[in-house]
Amino acid sequence: MTQASNGPTLPPTEEELSRARLELVVEGPVARVTINCPERRNAMTGRTWTTLAHIGQTLPEDVRIVVISGKGDIFSAGIDLGMFSPEGVDGERSMVSGLADGTSTEAEVQDYIAGLQEGFLWLRRPDLVTIAAVRGHAVGAGFQLALSCDLRVLADDAQLCMKEPALGLVPDLTGTKPLVDIVGVHRAVEICLTARRVGAQEAQALGLAELVVASDELPGAVDDAVAALLATDREAATATKALLQQAAGNTLQQQAAAERGAQVGRLAALARGAAGR
Repeated sequence: MTQASNGPTLPPTEEELSRARLELVVEGPVARVTINCPERRNAMTGRTWTTLAHIGQTLPEDVRIVVISGKGDIFSAGIDLGMFSPEGVDGERSMVSGLADGTSTEAEVQDYIAGLQEGFLWLRRPDLVTIAAVRGHAVGAGFQLALSCDLRVLADDAQLCMKEPALGLVPDLTGTKPLVDIVGVHRAVEICLTARRVGAQEAQALGLAELVVASDELPGAVDDAVAALLATDREAATATKALLQQAAGNTLQQQAAAERGAQVGRLAALARGAAGR
């Protein structure tokens, strides 16, 4: 596990998870993170995302798979809009009050957002495979959280929506790049600037979902995906994911060289293993 040098060393406590509207269950190589605030449609706050970052920084080293889901019949309605009210949410300061009253500079707000983004960025780590299990609505930050994962398994009632522009905002939780990478810039513009809902079948056609199943089949489909992923050698999976992540930015020649280097590393590891038998 890669851990930030200045990050926490202990996982979040149950109290911290509860305040962040999250549940965490780790069973051997599988960690399951559940957004747990169904009374507010699993809306999230800044504390949700900083606690997600904390989870990523303190996962046990043997964890290979992370599954993100929402409690009940909805993935997440996105940011709790109380975050934009003068009083904020549950002890968290409003995201706009500091700029409004001059107590926060734009640079300070950028630093704050950077901290929130850390809750999404770790899901791309090559040593993990991350799965979003989406039923019901995945709106705004919820959609971006699903986009942060390697795989998206959708129930047939899933609805994806990038709501931020309709609220006078921009998507700022690392979702714009994967959206453009998957659907292209023109379709991404249409999805974001109309803030329309993308249903499960359309999401699959666009490449935003790897699998669509009936709602009652979602847990089983996710478990099947987890089992298939765990059947692959961990080191080979990590090296392959790292190769795939750099492919879009590489020329063919650069990618071929990267493949050679990665393969030599794998062959050397296999040779060491054979010699040790």
